[in-house]
Amino acid sequence: MPDADQDQRHPLQIPDFRAFWLSRLCGVLGTSAQSAAIGWQVYDIARQTSNVLESALYVGLIGLAQFITLFAFTIPAGIIADRYDRKKIISIVLVGQMLLSLGFLAYSFLPAAPFWGFFALSAVLGAFRAFSAPASSAIGPMLVPKFVLPKAIAVNSMAFQTGLIVGPALGGVLIGFSTHFAYGFCAVLLVVASVLVFTIKAKTAPEPSTTSKTQMVKEGWNYIWTNKLILGAISLDLFAVLLGGATALMPVFVRDVIVADTLLPAAIAFGLLRASPAIGALIMSFYLSLRPLRRHAGPWMYGGVAIFGVATIVFGRSTNVWLSIFAMTVLGAADMISVYVRGTLVQIVTPDHMRGRVASVSYLFIGASNELGEFESGVAARILGPVGAALFGGIGSLIVTGAWIKLFPTLYKADKLE
Repeated sequence: MPDADQDQRHPLQIPDFRAFWLSRLCGVLGTSAQSAAIGWQVYDIARQTSNVLESALYVGLIGLAQFITLFAFTIPAGIIADRYDRKKIISIVLVGQMLLSLGFLAYSFLPAAPFWGFFALSAVLGAFRAFSAPASSAIGPMLVPKFVLPKAIAVNSMAFQTGLIVGPALGGVLIGFSTHFAYGFCAVLLVVASVLVFTIKAKTAPEPSTTSKTQMVKEGWNYIWTNKLILGAISLDLFAVLLGGATALMPVFVRDVIVADTLLPAAIAFGLLRASPAIGALIMSFYLSLRPLRRHAGPWMYGGVAIFGVATIVFGRSTNVWLSIFAMTVLGAADMISVYVRGTLVQIVTPDHMRGRVASVSYLFIGASNELGEFESGVAARILGPVGAALFGGIGSLIVTGAWIKLFPTLYKADKLE
């Protein structure tokens, strides 16, 4: 743990946190470029032999492939994060993701690459992400004093959102030439991220525990189930993202729904649209890093989820690329508010020896719901069409917001983030 004289510092003035922040930035930058390339390539291949609705389903199946392994490994990954050195776990995951990027790169050179290969590689990617999330979440509070933790969470979110902005936008440019560039770019960035993690000097191993793995799982689930504040926060995000996630449908909207400007190539429009939620989230995270929320945390979180739903509806109804980009930017800013409140509440109230398990369950609820949400969007698009699927998700998010106010009044009444 950093020294007490660092309490008044900005988180990035702490060398270990700065290295972790830069590593996260590079990692997310690379993987987001890769994610954009995968979605674009799969939809492009599918459109050559299938109609719009069937092609959208193929994109959704990529999310399902990741969700299956995320679901299978998330809980074991939380136990491992509470028993072993978190820096070593992150390093192993980054190296594995780099090798996987090289696998996508090699596979993209195959003529008429079959879909099963994309599904298999995506499933492995889901497994790596399962182990990355709890270790990355649990290591942050070990690198900064608790006094600056809320600001560190906002600053850390800036790294994540910056990577999400630059990655898809650059991925869109590179896709215009070749998907090979996007996959190669991801591999290089993950190498840099791995090197940065190795420079962290702080103690990142949790205190030794004699508790059995089975008991650790029970403790983690029991802690979350009995803490209605945490349960309400992570389950609210779960259903909002599950229903309202329109990211998987972006290739469909760019190619077959949105009337893009003739001066804006489809690949560039896709990159900008893919980056729009992160642009909004980055702006909001920068604001929150300067002016953290002081009061009314619960209402702010519920309000963010409600605006998320409204922005999804606007996106679904839009046929103009610039209006769609604006709607997705607002969506990202609103989502960042709920992420900030949830992340701060969970990390502050959770004891260090349980952070890995709580983070893994939180990620199972929220992170894995992104992939399951992509599958849900693909299936909904197959049945309702892409516009109907987006409207269904946005309206569903608004219904969930109202229901959760009734089900979890403790979360709604949450005031100070302490």
